[in-house]
Amino acid sequence: MASRTKASEQLSDFAASHKVADTCTTGDGTPVDIKTATMTVGPRGPVLLQDFNFLDEMAHFDRERVPERVVHAKGAGAFGYFEVTHDITQYCKAKVFEKIGKRTPLAVRFSTVGGESGSADTVRDPRGFAVKFYTEEGNWDLVGNNTPIFFIRDPILFPSFIHTQKRNPVTHLKDPDMFWDFISLRPETIHQVCFLFSDRGIPDGYRHMNGYGSHTFKMVNEKGEPIYVKFHYKTDQGIKNLPVDKAGQLSGSDPDYAIRDLYNSIAEGKFPSWTLYLQVMTFEEAEKHHWNPFDLTKVWPHKEFPLIPVGRIVLDRNPVNYFAEVEQIGFSPSHMVPGIEPSPDKMLQGRLFSYDDTHRHRIGANYLQLPVNSPQKAKVRNYQRDGPMTVHDNQAGAPNYYPNSFQGPKEESRAAPTRFQVSTCDVARYNSADEDNFTQVSTFWTEVLSEQERQRLVENIAGHLKDAKEFIQARAVKNFSQVHPDFGSRLNALLKK
Repeated sequence: MASRTKASEQLSDFAASHKVADTCTTGDGTPVDIKTATMTVGPRGPVLLQDFNFLDEMAHFDRERVPERVVHAKGAGAFGYFEVTHDITQYCKAKVFEKIGKRTPLAVRFSTVGGESGSADTVRDPRGFAVKFYTEEGNWDLVGNNTPIFFIRDPILFPSFIHTQKRNPVTHLKDPDMFWDFISLRPETIHQVCFLFSDRGIPDGYRHMNGYGSHTFKMVNEKGEPIYVKFHYKTDQGIKNLPVDKAGQLSGSDPDYAIRDLYNSIAEGKFPSWTLYLQVMTFEEAEKHHWNPFDLTKVWPHKEFPLIPVGRIVLDRNPVNYFAEVEQIGFSPSHMVPGIEPSPDKMLQGRLFSYDDTHRHRIGANYLQLPVNSPQKAKVRNYQRDGPMTVHDNQAGAPNYYPNSFQGPKEESRAAPTRFQVSTCDVARYNSADEDNFTQVSTFWTEVLSEQERQRLVENIAGHLKDAKEFIQARAVKNFSQVHPDFGSRLNALLKK
């Protein structure tokens, strides 16, 4: 490790000057009892609004960058439509799915996650895949990634995780110690890490990758019967990924490769498309399943919960103006329409608060009045008024209070949410760190990857992990060895070189 510079040793120098760790507190100085878990009703959630530790953490985190997005800063956008090809009204009453052949306009934003707005498109990083459906019952935002899982399962850890993907606040450099220290201390990250360092960690542009809602959602049909679902959108262009050496070359020669590829494809009339699928799980199956179905670090096995086709997403229009239609577009998982609801998924519950809060800070209190964010097929009628950037008629002379006797907007029973399964649990911060972090990753290693893909995965991890401190490397090797002994031994051998 003799080649490490002073910048590389910043965290070690801090540790050397602080022999005893200070007490962790909230922003008002109150000590924090447990930093790694939200307060939930029972071990599977949902999260409570009374959890000030979480709200304090997230509200501050949402305001850390101005005005660039904290994450997903660099992206590409396009517009098109969703067309229903299969009847799923037995599962969902949302009008977007009401009949085969129905088309709904939509917007999509693809993005890298950790880099700044000027970063390269071909870095090894998850890709955002956010879809806004402009339905007649309001906008539905399906905000996901190109992976079916994520690094963490408790939202209280999200700010810390993202900090490790950003720059060291002292050196302003990307810091392998930060990244691998967190990863190795939180073994639930290992599933997503293996996706990230596999061949699919560098997609060949945005047209050749899949998308996933990732979270578990709830659907409700006209009879009020609920089920849990996961959303998948499979690329019709086929999966293509970039080799490491070509991705590195493009980072220098064409850092906007993915944005350019998407724009040119649509401009040339080669409209990219994806097929939307569902996985369905009943409430009874969720209660009995051996894995927590609301754990974002795990997938639902396709053999148990097969993909059900729904429709097609087609992109056929480029933005007229990037700033107005891509930079100012705001997606939020909390934007749901009747028939689509949240589940107890802790990460989803955290995002329900965070995204709108971020947009109000970054774009403005009335960001939903911007044309790209406002409903196209529904009218906004509510009791919100004024604020910066009020761009419409402020709802003219309609009453601004409720209830009223003067024909103000009324309630709609169709929008009523359905029940959660009723349960009584103690309110506490439940530690989720050890909820079987390795079984599904072991299956990924032994049954999904070929021998060549396994070797590339180990080489990609070793190439990044080698720059972290030796004790962090050892801890990471121990974690990968729990996935499979061969995984750990190969990685250890490469690191010793």
